[in-house]
Amino acid sequence: MAIKPVLRMGDSRLLEPSRLVKKFRTPELKELIADMRDTMTSLQGAGLAAPQIGINLQVVIFGVEANTRYPDAEAVPFTILINPKLTPIGDKIDEGWEGCLSVPGMRGLVPRFVNLRYQGFDERGKKIDRKVSNFHARVVQHECDHLAGILYPMRIRDMRNFGFTAELFPGEDIADD
Repeated sequence: MAIKPVLRMGDSRLLEPSRLVKKFRTPELKELIADMRDTMTSLQGAGLAAPQIGINLQVVIFGVEANTRYPDAEAVPFTILINPKLTPIGDKIDEGWEGCLSVPGMRGLVPRFVNLRYQGFDERGKKIDRKVSNFHARVVQHECDHLAGILYPMRIRDMRNFGFTAELFPGEDIADD
C-alpha cells in the first residue's frame, strides 16, 4: 500500500499506551497492516508496531529471513499479532544487542526473557498462541514494548552499552538503522 514515515525517539506519541483493536477484517485494519509491512520491508526491519507509524492500536508485525541489520539471527516467521499478551516461561534472561527503526543508527544491550509464550489474534481475529525462544522471543518483546510506550533504551541496564552502531561495532558490516 504505502511506506509510512517512522516516528523517532523524542516524539511523545511513542510513549502512549496503545488501544485494543475491537474489530477485525476491516478495510482500515487491512490497510494498516499493508502499510506496516511495506514500511518494515523498505527499512529492512525485523518488526514494526503500529505506534511507530503514528497509529495508536495494539498491532505489531515481525518476521526475519536474511536481514543485514541482524546478520546472525535465526529466521522468524512473518507474523501479524494483534492485542498481544506476553507470558515469560521461566526466569532466564539474556542480554542482546537491539536496534530500532525509531532510534536510527543506534544499538543497545537489552535484557529480555529467553523463553516466551505470546497470545493474541491475527488480522482475521483467529487466535494465536505460540511458545518461542531466543531471537524470536526478543523480537516479540521489543515490538510489544512499543504498545506500552516503551522504547528499548528504557530497558538498558548500563548506558555504557548504548551508542551509535558505527562506534560500537567499528569495521563490522552491520547495516545502520
